[in-house]
Amino acid sequence: MENINLSVEYFLKKLDESKVHFERALDCKHTEFDDLYPYMIEHPQFFWYKRYVAWSELLTIVKLCEELNIPWIERFASHQADYVSKRVMSGKVLDCWYETNDTREHVG
Repeated sequence: MENINLSVEYFLKKLDESKVHFERALDCKHTEFDDLYPYMIEHPQFFWYKRYVAWSELLTIVKLCEELNIPWIERFASHQADYVSKRVMSGKVLDCWYETNDTREHVG
């Protein structure tokens, strides 16, 4: 078996790709998952499952980055990094992934 030298750039590219994959699933846009399971489009649970698969992929890449001491947090908005760190895909993650400071309610 050939020894493969994996670079930080490789993992960061995979991290970016998995983030885009999750965001496309979140937005109900076409992903590779649609090509793998085209029959799922007919089922109401499809979009939930598609998001779950993309979230799991994102968490897997983040876990590898953490194990290899590759900084990943700066690739995300602070609230997104917080969601990823908590590792649980909740309704809040789905509803607030794109939240910005402009849309947050500020407590006075």
